Amino acid sequence: MQLVVDRFEVFAGALLQPASGALTDAEFLALCERYPDYRLETTAAGDILIMPPAHPRTGQRNAIITHQLVGWSLQDGTGEAFDSSSGFFLPNGARRSPDAAWISHQRMQAATNDAALWHVTPEFVIELKSASDRLDVLRAKMREWTSNGVMLGWLIIPDTKTVEIFRADGSITVLSDVQEVHGEGPVATLTLKLERVWA
Repeated sequence: MQLVVDRFEVFAGALLQPASGALTDAEFLALCERYPDYRLETTAAGDILIMPPAHPRTGQRNAIITHQLVGWSLQDGTGEAFDSSSGFFLPNGARRSPDAAWISHQRMQAATNDAALWHVTPEFVIELKSASDRLDVLRAKMREWTSNGVMLGWLIIPDTKTVEIFRADGSITVLSDVQEVHGEGPVATLTLKLERVWA
């Protein structure tokens, strides 16, 4: 498989363009197996995003977030929680991996192929900004999530202790210097405590 490097940002990963066009699921999974230490995504246009391993502090924060989401999901019982290693194939053709996600059992019925990325969109996603992430890129990704079936998304920004809430109707709410954020819609009973995320 021939790849052409289009752009590279130090510590922020690389954007590659497959010379033969968009990858099939099988080709994408083969690429993931070839580079197991990296998180790979593809855009709707077919470009491949290769992200380096997360900084340990980002990984710690994400573990705190995912732990809370999993705990709530087990108590709620209506769906399943996923961590940042999970990838989903979106209706627009992109393959994306949120930092954390939740899918209802009802929506999961559409995910029948365990040999490839699930062609199903989570109802709820969380993206956590790391020091190397660009906010404009993350916000574009959040809008992509909500335009492809995500009902609610939280963009958590430790630098400014801010949570940006994205909804399927296009509305955005910004919460500043909060110690917790409360769910709505499909995750209405979820409360995410942020004190250790901000620490």
